[in-house]
Amino acid sequence: MTDLEPIDPYLDDSKAKRRHRVRKFLTKPVLNAMLKTTVMGEENIENLDGAFVLVPNHSSHLDAPMVFSLLPDKLTERLATGAAADYFYKNPGVSGLTSLFFNTYPIERKKPTPGDKRKNAHAGRAKGMTGRLLRAGIPILIFPEGTRSRTGQLGTPKAGAAALAQRFNVPIVPLAMSGGHEAMPVGSFLPKPRSEVFLFIGKPMMSVEGETADEYMGRVFRAIELMLEQKTAHPVEENGASAFEPGER
Repeated sequence: MTDLEPIDPYLDDSKAKRRHRVRKFLTKPVLNAMLKTTVMGEENIENLDGAFVLVPNHSSHLDAPMVFSLLPDKLTERLATGAAADYFYKNPGVSGLTSLFFNTYPIERKKPTPGDKRKNAHAGRAKGMTGRLLRAGIPILIFPEGTRSRTGQLGTPKAGAAALAQRFNVPIVPLAMSGGHEAMPVGSFLPKPRSEVFLFIGKPMMSVEGETADEYMGRVFRAIELMLEQKTAHPVEENGASAFEPGER
């Protein structure tokens, strides 16, 4: 018997179908009613299969709802994202709701104390969850900037998502989201009605031999930057090369 958090719920077809219904009949219609939404680049993921790491820029509280509700099922059917075990998993009701909407799994932000374990059944059990899910074929959503941008501009990404992708030999799918900051800037409780937002799905990117995690993440965020600048899911560098392909190093 293991003391680790089970991953069976993330492989459960019935739970995936329930999340799909909630998104199709609740969150997606609500977002489309409040915002003018455009998703581009679905052709970039036609051959995507198995686990991957979805890496978006982060500029608004709208980002996670838009990712899970507006992107094609191929990306979101089993997509999971981490949530702090010491915050979201203290209350079964809260953890149930976040799981329903965002397919969350607990992550430890600090080493749990005996007191934490008495208060929270998930404390201490979430060790290695991200890697275990990737190994089981479950894709993961990670915002490498860590926190949303206060200005709408790209922040400095941390390399953890790239290191995970390298370790488990899975691709990173870059996602550029434009308009979220303008629709719901810091301090706003609700988005501005009918604000225009764009989601550009990039082509899956693999690490290349000899590349560090920082270099890999730098390439991914360069692709996101170009998608935002060129307003396309098929950005190119100045020399005409695809932004998703590694250049000369």
